[in-house]
Amino acid sequence: MREALIVSSARTGLAKSGRGGFNMTHGAAMGGHAIKHAVERAGIDAGDVEDVIMGCGTPEGATGQNVGRLAAIWAGCPVTTSGVTVNRFCSSGLQTIAMAAGRVLNENVPVTVGAGVESISMVQMQGANYNNITEEKLLGSYPALWMPMIETADIVADRYDVSREAQDEYALQSQQRMAAAQEAGLFADEIVPMEAKMKQVNKETGEETIVDYVVDRDECNRPQTTIESLQGLQPVRGEGQFFSAGNASLLSDGAAAVVVMEG
Repeated sequence: MREALIVSSARTGLAKSGRGGFNMTHGAAMGGHAIKHAVERAGIDAGDVEDVIMGCGTPEGATGQNVGRLAAIWAGCPVTTSGVTVNRFCSSGLQTIAMAAGRVLNENVPVTVGAGVESISMVQMQGANYNNITEEKLLGSYPALWMPMIETADIVADRYDVSREAQDEYALQSQQRMAAAQEAGLFADEIVPMEAKMKQVNKETGEETIVDYVVDRDECNRPQTTIESLQGLQPVRGEGQFFSAGNASLLSDGAAAVVVMEG
């Protein structure tokens, strides 16, 4: 019986969208960086990879043009390595690992890569294509297909009686756990530092400068968060709702990859 094994993994740090270290880094570069290091950690040649399956929630612009294929070539895989991009929104990356394992188990592929990438900085924040996004029949019968995540989250919180207080308390606990894990160096083996060009904007003058930067850690958490600061934030969708900028996940840019092989 065939087995599929995850033999290595690598990821970038998570950078704040808009103001973080990857705000000028193309999706193919982030994804390629993660793939390159995952392949190296597996101790195999890039040419051994038969297929790269990459998840992306918004596969257009800097993460378009079949970014899975682009990232494979960026990583040093030969043109004989196939690449495909998968969109299942927030579970896109997880889906690719399942698909990579399926190719090993069911199609006799010896080496695959499952990966994920997102560049909110260079896609959504630079004008995602929302032209003709809805379809008349579906909008009439299933309008929730186009519901934003924040609205979905508020509905779920109300339906299952998850209070704002409970969410703020959990958000604080999450921040504390993340800070403790970083302090203990628990993510050091996961992250492969990546050099980048970062745009900085002077808040007072609006002047833009481009600086050299290295993303070598997760930038998105706020270790100094307190319960008082969380409770002082207004809900995004107005009074009586649940989610604020403090208890929702921050928008971030980054990539990760795993090598899946026959066991």
